[in-house]
Amino acid sequence: MLLDVRTYTTRPGKLKPQLDLYEKLGMVPQKRHLGEPVAFLVTETGPLNTYMHIWAYDDAADRTRKRAAMMADPEWQAFLAASAEAGFLVAQETKLMTPAPFAPIKR
Repeated sequence: MLLDVRTYTTRPGKLKPQLDLYEKLGMVPQKRHLGEPVAFLVTETGPLNTYMHIWAYDDAADRTRKRAAMMADPEWQAFLAASAEAGFLVAQETKLMTPAPFAPIKR
């Protein structure tokens, strides 16, 4: 299993508007292609104005195939354009990780 851990930082005061935009335009096409996320989290402590989502794939090829289909989806492209236009995001970090053998992820 391959986990895609994505952390986004928004401008101060723009976390809620960014999440609202995602819920309105991005969530449906993303779930259509990637399935349900392992987690979708908002920071309580530590770096403020951040959120994280984690997606599980069978392997790198599965991730590549699913993300290519999502990127070709006009609804996902509309979300990306609206997000860029809104300008709420200031940083993104992506980590590809695998679960430790003693703590498997149950899907």
